Amino acid sequence: MSKDTKFSAFTLCVHKKLVTFDRPAVMAILNIGNDSFYDGGRYTTVDEAARQAEKLIADGADIIDIGATSSKPGNRLADAKDEIARFRPVIERLRSMFPDIIISVDTYLSESAEAAIECGADIINDISGGQLDDRMFDTVAKLQVPYILMHTTGRPDEMQQKCEYDDIVQDICLYLSERLNRLYELGVKDVWIDPGFGFGKTVEQNYELLDRLDELTSVFREPLLAGLSRKSMIYRKLGITPADALNGTTVLNTKALIRGARILRVHDPKEALEAVKLLYE
Repeated sequence: MSKDTKFSAFTLCVHKKLVTFDRPAVMAILNIGNDSFYDGGRYTTVDEAARQAEKLIADGADIIDIGATSSKPGNRLADAKDEIARFRPVIERLRSMFPDIIISVDTYLSESAEAAIECGADIINDISGGQLDDRMFDTVAKLQVPYILMHTTGRPDEMQQKCEYDDIVQDICLYLSERLNRLYELGVKDVWIDPGFGFGKTVEQNYELLDRLDELTSVFREPLLAGLSRKSMIYRKLGITPADALNGTTVLNTKALIRGARILRVHDPKEALEAVKLLYE
């Protein structure tokens, strides 16, 4: 891609302040639970989480996405009280240490979402698209905070048994359109969309979705987030482990950027930012 490539800037309203992204944003993953597929158990104390957040920010993260309960395929459903007990002290510490960093919380529970915003988070990242908690959309509308709407086919413990599509891109478009309409009717202002790589999709379907990602970005005006980092579509295809999947992640992140992704959700912000810079600076 040439240096003449144009990026369409987008904005985000965070606590009544408009933040403009004039290049693709890098969202860094901070898993503070024990059961994440890649880094579970590494950052379970507040001090460990704070040190990792400091590193992620130094490596170029624009957003820190905190996950207290893993939503990997096959995992059990989250418990709101457990989630809140884990993320509250971490959010409060990060907000104190880094007052200007944007904090997202990865949850599909409305009780957790409300508690996260109350203690300093800015964005709700819902892998269920409102499917697992009927109160989520109303809660986001009441809080008037940005919301990340992801596609999946069901609960984490069942979604890999639900991978049937007539046309994967058209089916995802319909899913996102229906939910976007509901959110906008409720008065939600800022929504990002996420096609949900690895959620209710086979490895082959994930690659078809990536190849056709520009079809989604041509349909929706909402910024599209790509979450490909170290996922099974990389390590299973290459016959490696998640720990060895950084190079593959960078390759697929680059492909997603070329096809219109405007946010990369990653474990490794330094390498993601390098891909962004080589494409857009």
